[in-house]
Amino acid sequence: MQIGPKTVATIEYTLKNDKGEVLDTSDGREPLSYVHGAGNIIPGLERVLDGKSADDKVEVTVAPADGYGERDERMVQNMPVRKLPDKKVTVGSRYRVMTDQGPRFLLVKSLRGDYATVDANHPLAGLTLTFQVKVVSVREATEEEQAHGHVHGPGGHDH
Repeated sequence: MQIGPKTVATIEYTLKNDKGEVLDTSDGREPLSYVHGAGNIIPGLERVLDGKSADDKVEVTVAPADGYGERDERMVQNMPVRKLPDKKVTVGSRYRVMTDQGPRFLLVKSLRGDYATVDANHPLAGLTLTFQVKVVSVREATEEEQAHGHVHGPGGHDH
């Protein structure tokens, strides 16, 4: 079976930046299972995996536009510390907040008095990324997985 719409792909992967530093890996953990075409992985990787089968190996370099997007300096802003969900705000803290565009994660970059400089860019925004992937398995997604847009059961999400 090949990876395509309405399939669940299980992959082992290593993610590196353009300096060759490992940013994430499934090595030593369970492989990643996802519903193909549901937006669970970045577009540049999903396109390359389309049509692959179990035991296929790929290496792909993904530009920011096909990954986590370009950095947007407008997403770095000052905001009152009192608006953050924690009263003990420190530099490096991350918070999940709701915005007009949906949920965002904020990284506190600096503190000055009653204000924090926060960055809402994805931590990997603006980076060229290289993925080394081995396809472990491919199966049909259940109707429930298709409807929910994520994997249920082993390697995925249980309700």
